[in-house]
Amino acid sequence: MSVTDPQPPAPDPRADAAQEALRDRIAADSLTTRRDYLRIVATVSGGLAVGGVAVASGILHRHGDSDGAPEPKKVADRIEPGESLAFRYPGDEDRAIAVRMDDGTLAGYSAVCTHLACAVLWRKERGSEGELYCPCHEGIFDARTGEVTAGPPPRGLPKVILVEQVDGSVWAIGTARSGESLVEGFCRQNGDDRPGCPGFGVGGPAGPAGPARKTAPAGPGPQAAERSERT
Repeated sequence: MSVTDPQPPAPDPRADAAQEALRDRIAADSLTTRRDYLRIVATVSGGLAVGGVAVASGILHRHGDSDGAPEPKKVADRIEPGESLAFRYPGDEDRAIAVRMDDGTLAGYSAVCTHLACAVLWRKERGSEGELYCPCHEGIFDARTGEVTAGPPPRGLPKVILVEQVDGSVWAIGTARSGESLVEGFCRQNGDDRPGCPGFGVGGPAGPAGPARKTAPAGPGPQAAERSERT
């Protein structure tokens, strides 16, 4: 008996065609996946860039931009030292945060980061007085002033003017833009001719001539804003 090596089976043209089609499909899927990934990255990056330019240039709404006086709003019955409270002011779309530091200092700010409009949070455990923190890009703001202390935000947080009544309730009575003091913001929104404002008495008892401006309800005035800023 003679022994011979087994011969390999003859190639099947149909199997070769199927393998070639499979390789083409895998290559096409891989190319599509890479293209989709690059398109998603480009879209997200472009959106972030456009958003950043819009926020920086003022195209998007900024907290406290309105020249008119917003209506006073009760924020809380009481805010204890070490506590923070999220609320909406002056409009329902305007996120804000109130913070009472351990020494009793009461401060209010826009809770919208000035970088790309992410939400700003209060981190009480950070440092001796806590900090306002944007988790999107590690932006950090000073709890007492709202100024930028770290990260990419281009300017400090707009402020919310908070006053505390004798019963302990906390009210928001106005806003101040980035870099603007509470008194400046209050006077801009309520009229510079009010007592305690720089324009009071200029041009006569009625103040400077000009169109009628909305005034805040009786009660809190520039002095309250100034006291709030000192505390």
